[in-house]
Amino acid sequence: MTRPSVRSDSGALEIWRLIESWDAAPEFNMGLDEALLDDPEAAPTLRLYTWSPDTLSLGYFQKWADVPGTDRAGAVVRRITGGGAIHHTRELTFSIVLPQSHALFRGPVPLSYGRIHEALIAALSEFGVEASLAGQAGLLSDRKKTGMCFHESTPLDVAWGERKGVGSAQRRRGGRVLHHGSIKLGSTPLEGDIATLEACLPEDDPIGALAPVLLQKIETTFAVRLERGEATASEQGTAQRLGERYGSRTFLRRR
Repeated sequence: MTRPSVRSDSGALEIWRLIESWDAAPEFNMGLDEALLDDPEAAPTLRLYTWSPDTLSLGYFQKWADVPGTDRAGAVVRRITGGGAIHHTRELTFSIVLPQSHALFRGPVPLSYGRIHEALIAALSEFGVEASLAGQAGLLSDRKKTGMCFHESTPLDVAWGERKGVGSAQRRRGGRVLHHGSIKLGSTPLEGDIATLEACLPEDDPIGALAPVLLQKIETTFAVRLERGEATASEQGTAQRLGERYGSRTFLRRR
């Protein structure tokens, strides 16, 4: 896997904004990611976030009837990224939003997944997890007709113990890219026997243990410096406006 060079001509590290949104409403989480995707002036941004209440997010192209678990989650939204449904609880969600011309997303789309997963695999190794790309062989977590992301694997998925443990999807439009990722800390009844970090992280604060290591590996893998910040007033306003749509039953059921 070729690592992208993201250093400036002067050799200085590129700066990415880090936004942390803990226990945020699903409409806000999705609205802010979309606001960042559509704003050509938005700074390069990495978000870490969790959801309240537990939320089932459907992939953009999924039909409601294809996901039997919609009645078993605290909330349901439709992502603007593709892929299968994810039950957002007992997990750490991240998103990266950058121009499509950025080195991270340069070249064929699969390369960008591999580059991002390189950083995730490096972080997991710090906790003794022997993760790798799934490759061509099927995984033990694969299941048919559930509509769930973690029950369908691709060669570029991150897996350990022959099970999928990270879900990823992208949306590209307007010369920009949004990459969504879900790292499972524990499973749920909707996801069952998948790969998790439950045995590797402290029960009382798994995110507090994982997040700093993940951030450090992202910085070293992509040669960037993360600076904690917040969404601007304009971004928050757009996120609120877009978030109203994510709560719309029409938007959810329109496919």
